[in-house]
This record gives sequence, structure tokens and C-alpha cells, in this order.
Amino acid sequence: MPTQLTGLYRYPIKSGQGQRLQQTELLSSGMPFDRTWMIARPNGRLVTGREFPKLVLLSATPDHDGLTLNAPGMPALFIATSLFSQPHPASVWKNDFTAHHGASDADAWLSAYLEEQVILLWSGFELNRRSTTNVPIAFVDGHPLLLISEASLGDISERVGRSLSMQRFRPNLIVDGGSAFVEDSWKKIRIGEAIFNFVKPCERCAFTTVNPKTGEKSHDQEPLRTLAQYRKTAAGVLFGQNINVEKSGIISEGMTVEVLE
Repeated sequence: MPTQLTGLYRYPIKSGQGQRLQQTELLSSGMPFDRTWMIARPNGRLVTGREFPKLVLLSATPDHDGLTLNAPGMPALFIATSLFSQPHPASVWKNDFTAHHGASDADAWLSAYLEEQVILLWSGFELNRRSTTNVPIAFVDGHPLLLISEASLGDISERVGRSLSMQRFRPNLIVDGGSAFVEDSWKKIRIGEAIFNFVKPCERCAFTTVNPKTGEKSHDQEPLRTLAQYRKTAAGVLFGQNINVEKSGIISEGMTVEVLE
């Protein structure tokens, strides 16, 4: 059977809950509204689910006018994009750039939820940050998109001894077909009219140990511990592939994935 696209996800707030999509446009910067907002310390340094595991329970629904926040024990809050009018320094893994700040209600709401002083930053419509391949990006770790195959997830689930949610690994594109880690051998694929180049494997961290349904870290450090036993290299513990968009297009769940190289 041909390989198919079986899942599409975006994460409007970095480290927040993922949203499943049936269809999306793909641009050079990746998915619209993917990691477009980021929670940070007041100095602009990002905070992640490694520090605050319950961030994975934070739901954010975006549109061109703003963002609606929901989280356990918190009232819903709408934040207008127009509030983010102040330039503010931002830092993602020692990559420093300028973002936008100004939604004080969001800062207070998130600080109450996390019980620590934080702020909410917006990337802006015009992205001034660039990846190592000179692609415009918002608050992703380093590259526009992450792809993982269902076979690879099945492999690590079997080794750990329990079913693992794909959301532990926070991919944008999920594909089926082929053997475990077949995506490691791909260099270029086409889905619909969109074409993607494979940049590098994704290095995994302790965030993978957070259960996306409970917002709690696993007591046994899984699945990272098992991954490290057979997926560790000099670059780190690898799972999934970072990819760029060579040619923009609209893609939908169920489309065929054509391996070009």
C-alpha cells in the first residue's frame, strides 16, 4: 500500500496542546498558527513543558483576530492580536530575536495557571527569525515542520511495553506505511502539490516523558530511556525528521506521500 498522510497537527502555543487538522496550507515558514505564540520569562527566555508539564493541557484556539485560551481550573480568555504592540526580546535555545508583547491579561492568566511569573509573546505576521537553512520561522525549536511515521511510534511503544501517544513527540505530519524509521532514509517527498526537503533528525529531550493526557511526567523516564538505548548518536537521541517546505501547497489528511528521493 502507498504511504499516506494520516495526521496533521499544529501547536498554537509552544509546549501547549496540539490541534488536529483535516487540511492546512503549507508555507515556507510551515503551518499557519503553529508555535505562533510562546510563553516566556519576563526577560523573553522561553519556558517549556519540561519545566511546566501541565502546559500540555493548555488549549489555544487561534484566528486572525487573536487567541482563546483554556486550561483546567481557569476561565476562558480571548486575547486580541492587536494588543501585542510592543517589541520584546525573545530567546529560543540561545537564538535571540525580537517578538511582540503587550497582552497583560494573558500574562496574568498564564502566571496564575503556572504559579510563576511569565509573559505571552507573539511572533507577529512578519517573521524576523530565521532557521539555520535561512527559512523564516516563528517559535519552533529550529525548523518549520516535524514528520514521524506511525511505524516508528509502534516500534518504541512495543519496546517500552505500552501504547504511547504520538502527541508525546509533537509532530506536525504523521504518515503510515513502510517499516519503522523509514523516514530516516527520505530526502524529499511530495504530498499533493507541496514538496518537502528533509533537513535533519530531531533530537529528543525529557519533554517526551510528559503524558499529554495528564500533564504529568512518567515515573520511569519513558519513552526517553528506551529511545536512548537504540536511537542515541553523537547528535543526541533521535526520533522524527525536521523538514522544510520547498514548494507551498494545501495538504489534507489521507493524501498519498510520494517519496522523490
